[in-house]
Amino acid sequence: MQGIVEKGMYFAKNQFYQIIKNLGGEWNDTKFRPIVTLMKSSDNPDIYWAIPMGNLDHRDKKQQQRLQRYLNKKDHDIASCFYHVGKTDKDSIFFISDVVPITMKYIEREYMVGPKSHNKQYVIKNKNLIAELERKVGRIIAFEKSYIQSQGKPKFRQRILDIYNYLEKELILESVQSVPEQIASAGPSDT
Repeated sequence: MQGIVEKGMYFAKNQFYQIIKNLGGEWNDTKFRPIVTLMKSSDNPDIYWAIPMGNLDHRDKKQQQRLQRYLNKKDHDIASCFYHVGKTDKDSIFFISDVVPITMKYIEREYMVGPKSHNKQYVIKNKNLIAELERKVGRIIAFEKSYIQSQGKPKFRQRILDIYNYLEKELILESVQSVPEQIASAGPSDT
């Protein structure tokens, strides 16, 4: 893999979910779900906002009813942004309130579709779906920032901003550590 593709679907490494837990967040999902790397962070182009997804057809009647209650909430209610249903390679549910920042380091592999001989990564291209996902993710992130400012603690269980801060510090540390390696590989100068 060369780098993260916006709107591309991937699987994250288990190590990433352990980081969430180590930071005091919750990640109780035992399924190996694909994530969609929806958009780059406006503050750091190496960090992407990613949404876990699932197959809508795997939801029983009770789960479908619960989902509909959230989807039917008024737009001003932040809970209306918790989920979204859309078409990818199948009818999918996007767990938007579980949005997480992620870097290439924690991507295990691409989500591939098509016959084995022509497998390719699935990338969401539906502009209406993308616009709605971006709108909802933007609201969740803004709500989390506001909630932390007013309440002094995160609202969402995965601790979105703690993960972001961790990844940002990790990227800075990796950048600083690579400088001596670059100098060593350049060899002595001819001055």
